[in-house]
Amino acid sequence: MKISTRGRYALRLMADLANNPNDEYIALKEISQRQEISIKYLEQIVSTLCKAGYVKSSRGVAGGYKLAKPAEEYTVGMILRLIEGNLVPVKCMENEPNCCPRYEKCATIGVWERINDAVNGVVDSITLAELVNNPHSVEFGCKE
Repeated sequence: MKISTRGRYALRLMADLANNPNDEYIALKEISQRQEISIKYLEQIVSTLCKAGYVKSSRGVAGGYKLAKPAEEYTVGMILRLIEGNLVPVKCMENEPNCCPRYEKCATIGVWERINDAVNGVVDSITLAELVNNPHSVEFGCKE
C-alpha cells in the first residue's frame, strides 16, 4: 500500500486547519504558502473534504476554511480513507471478505490480513489533534 500525494496533502491540509488556535476561517492561499502546495491542488482536495463534511467554508473577505468538528474527532484513517478509498494492501481484499475465489486456499491471505489490521490499527489510533501536537510535526510533512 502506498499513500498518494493527494492523500498526504489532504492530511497536511487538515493538520494545518487543526493548528488554527482561534478557530477562524483560513484562506487557502495561506495554507498553500505554508505547506508549499499548489493552490489548484488544494482546491481539489478541499472540495472533497467539504462535500464529506470534514471542512466548512465561508466566502468573502474573512472567508476561507476551517474544521467542521474538533480535531480530536478526526483520525488519520478517516482522512486517508476519504481521499484514498480503502487502505488494503492487495487488490483481492478491496471488496467484501472472501471475494477472491482462492481465498479459502490462499497461502498468503493471512499475511495480507495482518498487514491490513496493522495499518488500520495505526491510522485509526492517531487523531488529528495528536498529529498537530506532536513536536516532530512542525511543518506537517516532507518537502518533495
